[in-house]
Amino acid sequence: MSRGRPGPRATLSAVVSGVRSGLSGRDLALISAGLTFYAGIAIVPLMVLAFALTSWLTSADRVRELGNRLADLLPGELGAPAAVERLVEAGVGLDVLGALLALLPMSFYGEGLRRALLRFSSRDEGMTGWRGRLAALPLILLSPVLLYPLLLAASAMAGLAERGGAAATAGQVAVGFYSVLAALTLPLAWGFRVVAGGRVGRRALAAGALFTAACLSGFLQGFVLFLSLPLDLGAPFGGLDVVGGVVALGLWLFLLHLVVITGWLATRALDDVLAGPPDVRGEAAG
Repeated sequence: MSRGRPGPRATLSAVVSGVRSGLSGRDLALISAGLTFYAGIAIVPLMVLAFALTSWLTSADRVRELGNRLADLLPGELGAPAAVERLVEAGVGLDVLGALLALLPMSFYGEGLRRALLRFSSRDEGMTGWRGRLAALPLILLSPVLLYPLLLAASAMAGLAERGGAAATAGQVAVGFYSVLAALTLPLAWGFRVVAGGRVGRRALAAGALFTAACLSGFLQGFVLFLSLPLDLGAPFGGLDVVGGVVALGLWLFLLHLVVITGWLATRALDDVLAGPPDVRGEAAG
């Protein structure tokens, strides 16, 4: 009997089978909705803290300049540029006390992620919320290292947009896709291994985090396209645009978390394939 590693086709088949098995008997939509609730609490404090730490490491003027370039890049139909400008101003104006206060709601995302991913495990643990929150806190220290290159990439994309033409447009898409992919890979790897509390091997973790980051990067390109649509978001809510905007953002976050959870399941399934006994691998290769 062959004891070689499974080929790409057998590996893919095993991963897909593992994802299906993980989803069996579980309500993915409900779990994603729960994680979206935690994200709704955490997203604004997280962004404000990220801008604040970046301004402390560089300068407030530099962050304002790059933030304005990012705002110029986004479509204005649904008010995205103004929202970015307000986030930047809130971040650069944040003091130490405000930063400490923001840590609590920001850490709720770690709790939500741990609770969500534990639904796909038979493991039982105590103090899940605090474990998730504490595990997520170190990521905020990395936020300037991740955000500043993204702001530089956004500035480069804004320059390409000003030039115009097919080549510049293709360059925008490429810079946007790969910069977001690079920025998301490390946080996803941390989330899958540390926040989730799973024992995932390094090879599977690297492949799974890169794959999920690529999917999310493409997803966010679609979100930017959505922002350019001339939609009346308040129409289904009696003309209340604020309510429509919040609901639309919540829906996009919900879809994003479907991708994150599926990426986690694929990562875990790949780890099971790579860590399987030699005879099982040989059978898969055959």
